[in-house]
Amino acid sequence: MTSLDELFAQLRIATAPAEIEALRNGIWQLWLTTGEQALDKQLEAGMRALAAEEYTRAIACFTELITARPEWAEGWNKRATAYFMRGEYRASLTDIEETLRREPRHFGALSGWAMILRQLGHLRGALHVLRRLEALCPHWPGLQEELRDLRDQLEG
Repeated sequence: MTSLDELFAQLRIATAPAEIEALRNGIWQLWLTTGEQALDKQLEAGMRALAAEEYTRAIACFTELITARPEWAEGWNKRATAYFMRGEYRASLTDIEETLRREPRHFGALSGWAMILRQLGHLRGALHVLRRLEALCPHWPGLQEELRDLRDQLEG
């Protein structure tokens, strides 16, 4: 089994979109495993609630995960996503911060953070966050265009 560090090292040099996608999927696969059957079931329940747009239930499921395993970054990230989907940006940003404290390379949290900052009109902050994403994977599909767009908006 490939470690997270190895996958991230490969992601940093990957250039082909299919390769980047495969590496991202491999990383997600590792991130989405708690190693405990009961917690994995709780995660699945939260993800089902999220997919069904039952955000209050999803937040409750992810909060239980965080309580049971506070060091596990993905519990925080999933709850940040549920808060974001419910339009609670402040709560989402707090959970993104917790996610990145546990896994600074979490590209899902970085992407979400940049999206929120952009929606709130904090373009310089969004640019800074996307540069962190660029350090993880310079050839991330669509990233260079997004960076260029932000720079253009800031200069214009």
